[in-house]
Amino acid sequence: MHVTNCRVCESDKLELFLDLGETALANQFVLPERVHEPEPRFPLRLVLCRVCGLVQIDEVVPPEVLFKNYAYVSGTSDLIYRHARSLADHFCSTYSLGRSAMVVEAASNDGTVLQAFKRHGVRTVGIDPAENIVRCANEAGIETVCDFFNAATAQALRDRYGPARLVLARHVLAHVADLQDFVQGFGILLDRDGVAAIEVPYLRPFHDRLEYDTVYHEHLCYFSLSVLKTLLERHGLEVLNVQEAAIHGGSILVTAQRRGGLRAPTDLVNQLLQEERQRGWHRPELWHSFARAVARSKTAILNEIDGLRASARKLAGYGAPAKGMTLLAYCGIGPDRLPHLVDKSPHKQNLLTPGHHIPIAGPERLQLDPPDVLLVLAWNFAEEIVAQQAEFGRRGKFLLPLPEPHYWRERNAAA
Repeated sequence: MHVTNCRVCESDKLELFLDLGETALANQFVLPERVHEPEPRFPLRLVLCRVCGLVQIDEVVPPEVLFKNYAYVSGTSDLIYRHARSLADHFCSTYSLGRSAMVVEAASNDGTVLQAFKRHGVRTVGIDPAENIVRCANEAGIETVCDFFNAATAQALRDRYGPARLVLARHVLAHVADLQDFVQGFGILLDRDGVAAIEVPYLRPFHDRLEYDTVYHEHLCYFSLSVLKTLLERHGLEVLNVQEAAIHGGSILVTAQRRGGLRAPTDLVNQLLQEERQRGWHRPELWHSFARAVARSKTAILNEIDGLRASARKLAGYGAPAKGMTLLAYCGIGPDRLPHLVDKSPHKQNLLTPGHHIPIAGPERLQLDPPDVLLVLAWNFAEEIVAQQAEFGRRGKFLLPLPEPHYWRERNAAA
């Protein structure tokens, strides 16, 4: 479905600045025996709202198609585990969450983050639409409801479990087509003195590091603090605090309370809002320049890969994240350029990538069939990957694609 109005302010003043073509759905991996069946493809284009400044894609794929059987699992990353513990420590300490407090996470995935809160003794409830992932969470002891989070399900959760002292929405808001319905759910579910915590990829690293591969059909929006403030205020919530985090290529964690609550906003909120005004995220010319840099990036990546192939260097890819699927599709990289990928997730192994049909194996393939160069598609976990694959690193090279193709050891030796 084509979108003509901004998801935050509902303006129709949307300006197209980046067209990545028609692509397959980034998490719809293909069984080898079904490789000849047609795959749906959808336009992947970024537009800027010239009123509120939201960067968003102008297409919506039905969420039931995207999320009912999902391939991404939080618990395959050590970085996610560490980040989860940090979040739990911070919120339980800062907001005095004791054993009577309830924490609800929207889009809780396999319960990795809620496990960290559970260790503090608080009550936890998750809600997630992916049936396969919800089964894993419940089997692991994290009570999880299989549904989408919105105003109606927030009321159902409150009726069943009571009000929440903390509603956590980590890296889900960008996936939500109806932002108004979703954010309305915070106010319904929150206790009188409760807080909502929203973590999203941040617009500054998206722009500065040329993270165009994070654009895919699940990621509908790309947020600044200013846009989040506008959205929250439409539903009677005010921003209390903002923290930057390195997770997922650069994110912000925004904490909010009911308007007029007991807590005063921190100075960090106004500082970041002022910086955003100075950077001019609302200016179309900034984003048209970004699009030109994306086109140059494609050329540089293909030149590097084709140069390696011409010199008889053997390539493989590490990671099959959704962002990697966008990069492969936009750059036109298939099995002829990248014969296979490896990924830790058993949910992706022995499948083919959507659209380009590159085989995915487990990391043990690196020992059985070692390449000379690994293209790290999961570049946001590069440090973790390099540490895990230290044996490969002693004889091979890790190639990171963005913001320009560069080698891990060379970049770090020069640092």
